[in-house]
Amino acid sequence: MTEVTATMVKDLREKTGAGMMDCKKALNEANGDMEAAVDWLRKKGLSAAAKKAGRVAAEGLIAVVSTGTKAAVVEVNAETDFVARNDHFQAFALQAAQLALDTNADIEALKNAAHPNGGTVQEVLTNLVATVGENMSLRRAAQLSVSQGVVASYVHNALAPNLGKIGVLVALESVAPVAKLLELGKQIAMHVAAARPDTLSIADVDTKALDRERNVLADQARASGKPEEIIAKMVEGRLRKYYEEVVLLEQIYVVDGESRIAQVIEKAAKTLGAPVKLTGFVRYQLGEGIEKTQDDFAAEVAKMVS
Repeated sequence: MTEVTATMVKDLREKTGAGMMDCKKALNEANGDMEAAVDWLRKKGLSAAAKKAGRVAAEGLIAVVSTGTKAAVVEVNAETDFVARNDHFQAFALQAAQLALDTNADIEALKNAAHPNGGTVQEVLTNLVATVGENMSLRRAAQLSVSQGVVASYVHNALAPNLGKIGVLVALESVAPVAKLLELGKQIAMHVAAARPDTLSIADVDTKALDRERNVLADQARASGKPEEIIAKMVEGRLRKYYEEVVLLEQIYVVDGESRIAQVIEKAAKTLGAPVKLTGFVRYQLGEGIEKTQDDFAAEVAKMVS
């Protein structure tokens, strides 16, 4: 009997999209014959996922799970918004977020983590693809934690508890009462959902992006014909507006329209009687960065006719 190697299992898995254990079983049943193993999987309906793998999956859900001092957020994609309302898909997204807490949100570790229903997370997702009939993917995951304080969460456009189109985590380090911190954290998380900051502080701004912005602003200022020393001041003034757009602590709080987030934190610390530090945030929006295909139905029909 032909020995089934890890490489053979890997090749079959990539070829069919079936789970690892299913691929190993198929190769054993086929005595190592790759094509026969593919046929075995097809007969069992386990290679159906392979037919879906090339299709764009930009819909789906953002799921968040919080345990107080630790929280995780994951994005699980599908092809249509209809699938996001599927109970099995929603359960998978929440389970993936829960498991992300134990894998430090490392996406590969998460995919290979043991799933409560048996097999790995990726294998369960592959079987879900075959069952539902759409391409799906566990796209990304993130985690925040604090030693003292809370990691608050907020889900925008929620379809179900902790499931929606935008998911935000906000980490607050403090010894202040948890309930008050959670209230503050949720308010800031709602701000993050609306204001879409890129970084936490000015120090976190990418130097290349900052240099590019500075050069653009300088060229714009020179067009006015002002002296270089005046241009330098104009650039610094305009950079302040840039920071207010991309840096969370520098943004104007959407609730009152006048305080910077840094000032909101300072005011809250005085009210709560203990220092409060905003140590991090995560904002996931469903499908961001995925290039969605625009179908031309008329062109598709014309192509079929011709």
